[in-house]
Amino acid sequence: MAVELESSWLEVLKDEFDQPYMKELKAFLLSEKQKGFTIFPKSADIFNAFKHTPFDKVKVVILGQDPYHGVNQAHGLSFSVQKGITPPPSLKNIYKELSDEFPDFKIPTHGDLTSWADQGVLLLNATLTVRANTAGSHQNKGWEQFTDQVIRALSAKKTGLVFILWGNYAKQKETLIDQSKHFIIKSAHPSPFSAYSGFFGSKPFSKTNQILAQEGKQPINWQV
Repeated sequence: MAVELESSWLEVLKDEFDQPYMKELKAFLLSEKQKGFTIFPKSADIFNAFKHTPFDKVKVVILGQDPYHGVNQAHGLSFSVQKGITPPPSLKNIYKELSDEFPDFKIPTHGDLTSWADQGVLLLNATLTVRANTAGSHQNKGWEQFTDQVIRALSAKKTGLVFILWGNYAKQKETLIDQSKHFIIKSAHPSPFSAYSGFFGSKPFSKTNQILAQEGKQPINWQV
């Protein structure tokens, strides 16, 4: 696993790469490849969220759990899929909520959220890799320790961030965030199993833009 972390993130996280858990994680990923398993996303995209959203540009964090495990889906941004791939159900529900919040939002035919990342929305999965066609296969191998440290660093070194936590898994990360300095928006997950239990109508995107405006920051253009 080649670590190609954007320079501002490398400065913040450099000590993590010498930790025992990271060495164990690298060994695990190597063993997966040696066994002939395909890993998503491809190596060059594992740290895509950090590449597109440098530490000093982060304004919003949307936390996911696991990369998509289908061919050509995952590209290192939570909830996002590569162009040419049909948006998955959760993302379709995100688009539906956006169209309800913003009358001029046009539901896209693709699922590539890179434009959000480029505006300061860190699209962070708790686990950054997965074995093809095997959901959750790289959980509890070390990635969560790394991404928890990412959240802690953002909480400690920045102010006025908006953390969007969808579903019970993401809400568990609330304990890592200093709520005297940051804002948390939480609701049910946009998955078809829970979207009608509190995601639809929760208005996370317009609430985020209201907070950013109050903080003197440029709101996000959510149209992709």
